[in-house]
Amino acid sequence: MEAAESLPGRRAMRKQEIRNRIQNAAYVLFRDQGIRETSIEQICGAAEVARRTFYAYYPDKQALLRELSYSRVLSTAEGMIERIMDRHHDTRARLSGIIDFIAGNIANYTEIDRKLILVSPASLEDENYLREISFNIQDHFREIFKLGVENGDLDGRFSPEILSEMVMGTFNNMMVSWALNPEFPIFEKLEEARDLFQYILSKS
Repeated sequence: MEAAESLPGRRAMRKQEIRNRIQNAAYVLFRDQGIRETSIEQICGAAEVARRTFYAYYPDKQALLRELSYSRVLSTAEGMIERIMDRHHDTRARLSGIIDFIAGNIANYTEIDRKLILVSPASLEDENYLREISFNIQDHFREIFKLGVENGDLDGRFSPEILSEMVMGTFNNMMVSWALNPEFPIFEKLEEARDLFQYILSKS
């Protein structure tokens, strides 16, 4: 009975393991030889999966790119905010922690990572999925500011909603600008954003 009950869990783990292999193989190939130059056949060979297995997970290469964009860029943002919420206990430290995390990631990003930023979830066909991703991240930012009011870091002059919109909009615009132009001074802009957030929060 116990073995039968654990079968769905093992099956899910196996599917996720195959999905991870496909994504990891694709990322390395995209990074080393380019997206256009990489074929589905090459991805299947590197991931050691059959072509029909690839199509069981992704209808085409573009669908794989969209999911790779989410798993390597946006999903890390969600987990990062949760960790920073646990590690830091005031609003300013949390925002500074987020900026440090973004700067650290960008320092290690390659050309393919910039391209994945541009393969944004805005291209996702499932609007509900896109909405869920956006709302989840925005909820985390709102929680930061709500806790700031509760803990006395903020006096509530600005609503958590507008503060979260400001922060998310600033980060999104900077990331897209850098993805479009590698000469964009992203690190200087992040430091400027740090000063801006501190200034606005001090006024609130």
